Amino acid sequence: MNYFFESMKLRMVTWWQIPVICYCRPQIIHLDDEYCTLRIPLNWRTRNHVQSMYIGVFTVGADLTGGLLTLNSIRKRKRKVVLIFKDFHANFFKRAEQDVIFICRDGAAIDHAVQQAVDKGERINLPINITAMLSQDTEDDPVANFRLTLSMKDRTNA
Repeated sequence: MNYFFESMKLRMVTWWQIPVICYCRPQIIHLDDEYCTLRIPLNWRTRNHVQSMYIGVFTVGADLTGGLLTLNSIRKRKRKVVLIFKDFHANFFKRAEQDVIFICRDGAAIDHAVQQAVDKGERINLPINITAMLSQDTEDDPVANFRLTLSMKDRTNA
């Protein structure tokens, strides 16, 4: 499936709401209920002084990958579930000197947590994992691993 139009829609929305995401030029590679894969190109916008990806761009990629999976789950339920990331932990293993692929495979857990937030009406916290890898690498050889705590609450009737 071609995600060109999804990527363009993402850029249009972020242009007005979160311009730094649009500035990084993310491209959705895959998005469904199970996992999300996203690419951020290494270019003059995303490179630091040693010609590798800037740490802030890694943060954008990890946030966006987990956020897209969550928004996908919320959209299915047609509810006003508000999400934020409560904390952010990162482990970097090597320099990223080319495009970086971000992947989150926690879609089932996220879907379950969104349903809990809707059913209980309480704040639900869920730690999710994101892996960053170079385009030719496998998940066995990551550039970085991230652990973010997703915090959600249903505000439909508030």
